[in-house]
Amino acid sequence: MTTVNSNVFNTLIPEGDILNQQEIEEIKSNGQSISFQKKDVIFRQGTITSHVMFLESGLVKLFREGRNERALILKIAKPGEFIGLVSMFGNDIYQYSATAIENAKVFFIDFKVFNSIILNNGSYAAYLLRDISRDNLNIFDRIISQYQKQLPGKIADIILYFSTHIYNSEKFEFPITRTELAELAGTTKESFIRTLAEFKNDKIIEIQGKSIKINSIDIIKTLSRLG
Repeated sequence: MTTVNSNVFNTLIPEGDILNQQEIEEIKSNGQSISFQKKDVIFRQGTITSHVMFLESGLVKLFREGRNERALILKIAKPGEFIGLVSMFGNDIYQYSATAIENAKVFFIDFKVFNSIILNNGSYAAYLLRDISRDNLNIFDRIISQYQKQLPGKIADIILYFSTHIYNSEKFEFPITRTELAELAGTTKESFIRTLAEFKNDKIIEIQGKSIKINSIDIIKTLSRLG
């Protein structure tokens, strides 16, 4: 299970004077940790929102369901991140779905309580706004790369995404299937597998099943940059 080294609640309840003790207690007393097994649905696109959700451990796939059972994977959420926050404040209906891709624990907070704190605490509202903005910009950048980059650049982006954003390591296991990885990259499963094989033949990576080791992070970064 994926966890964070530091106190995961430092993101939900940041250090400093952003939240006072009463607000911290309100969040804690009106929240509940719920465990999910791999493949469990946390919330589904089109259902009514009711809680703010904060990922304590594990990994969660956020995706937009489309026609013909095709999905657009928006991001992989890691511990210390909110999930579904954009839908909470932008609409009362979830605009995408969330599924655990490994065993996960999610902290649910009553939306009315959370919203009341935000309305009365401009500093915390600004803190969350920055978090949402960074998240959206990352999603925009990745979607744009799907349309502008060539195949090696797309696959390099995915390898970097998991290496730097999710695991902070040059050796890791892909937590999703090849089909899902291809969806995340904006290509076909066959093209994704073929390009990984080319990277392996060129000694850029080592790969065995879902396990991957980056031999040359500089080459991966160059491929990502040049597209």
